[in-house]
Amino acid sequence: MKPKTKVLNLAFVLVFALVLTALVVPVSAQSTTIRYANWNLGTEEENNVQRQLVAAYVEAHPDVTVEFVDMSGDGGWDEKLTNLAARGELPDVFMANNTPYYVQNGWTADLTGMVAEDADWATVPDVLKNAVTYSDSVLAVPVAQFVMGYFVNADLFEAANLDAPVYGTSVEEFLDAATALTDVQQGMLGLDELGSILGWYPRTQDPELQWFSFDGEHMNYNSAAFKAAVDAVIELQPDTWQGLSEDQMTNFASVGPWELFLNQESAVRWDGGWAVPSYAENATFNWDFLGIPGGAQAMVADILVVSSSASDLEAAFDFAKWMSFSSEGYATEIDLATAAGTAPTRMPVAATPENIDLYLGAVGERPGLRQALENLDSSVVESLAKIVPGYIDARWQGHPGIDVGDEMDVTMGYIFDNLTAGTYKFEDYSAQLQDFANSLLDDASAALMM
Repeated sequence: MKPKTKVLNLAFVLVFALVLTALVVPVSAQSTTIRYANWNLGTEEENNVQRQLVAAYVEAHPDVTVEFVDMSGDGGWDEKLTNLAARGELPDVFMANNTPYYVQNGWTADLTGMVAEDADWATVPDVLKNAVTYSDSVLAVPVAQFVMGYFVNADLFEAANLDAPVYGTSVEEFLDAATALTDVQQGMLGLDELGSILGWYPRTQDPELQWFSFDGEHMNYNSAAFKAAVDAVIELQPDTWQGLSEDQMTNFASVGPWELFLNQESAVRWDGGWAVPSYAENATFNWDFLGIPGGAQAMVADILVVSSSASDLEAAFDFAKWMSFSSEGYATEIDLATAAGTAPTRMPVAATPENIDLYLGAVGERPGLRQALENLDSSVVESLAKIVPGYIDARWQGHPGIDVGDEMDVTMGYIFDNLTAGTYKFEDYSAQLQDFANSLLDDASAALMM
């Protein structure tokens, strides 16, 4: 080959390499956009901790852009998601209000393989893993968990020469101590509200039952445990805000049951972990977390879905993990909250000793709260509406074919909300309610598997 020909060939090779590089490099360096929808982001002007946590992820991943999906406007959360899905614009990662609905619509990515070898996932309590598992497939991730139960004003009990109930106190000891403090004329209630009792009480009578008598498959409205809960609601009404007449309410500075605890007008308050920052900041008395009498707690779980239509599934999952069960992400969130002068709103999803220490270091050490966080697998999941097919109708919206006085074809919620009205006896309808509820649950479960 002549020298001139060799030079020309070499030049051609160099030019071809440069062209190939120009084509390949932009593709490998191409940024990923993750479309994200959540109801906890506040406004851009507020720039709350959750927005800052997103920004921290983007800063650590300069090839990723997170775009907030506008979820304002008319309609509920699921209606808005449905409209977006119909337009082919479902967010890549979004907060779940009704996970079974998304599973049935095929919106949820199967994350089973992605979490299988994940070190942080291994530290997530089974009760939270189970909440996002359908037919052995992980179809979402728990983004937050909040223990729920009774918070106790220890000072009020001690002032009455009573032992303040603590985490693990039996239901009998708890109720005896709390009701002993009720003095309506002096503006003092032993309990705050009636509403939670039907939820937690059945579990104390039958350890096989979960929240509101759910056993993992069916409701047990006709069981002895649930009927005992109904009796407890009727018996305990005078010790709660719902038992006060309008004249008796004038003995209290509080205008509603939500104010009783911080005003020291109730010995206990049923609330969730989201209230801890308020108690840490505003309570002027010694308080702690009791949970459910007997040594457990209810749990509210928030769920985050990675969309099956995400353009980059691995990137969407990595972001979802950062916002949910990542220990690194949680430590960053604690730092951001501390820098903002606020207490963290989320309790750790990855319940390692280190993460529990981080949380309690930020909100203040409370023995009962620590015991609950170290015992999360004993939790009774309260947020069944988000994860159990058919539960919403079986608990609230279903019409079991019952007339009560002039109220025709009442809902399940009506029956449970009016137990103390004296217009019907629960035991007259308990078997019918149970059969109706469980037929709804069975049908919804079957539909999900289709």
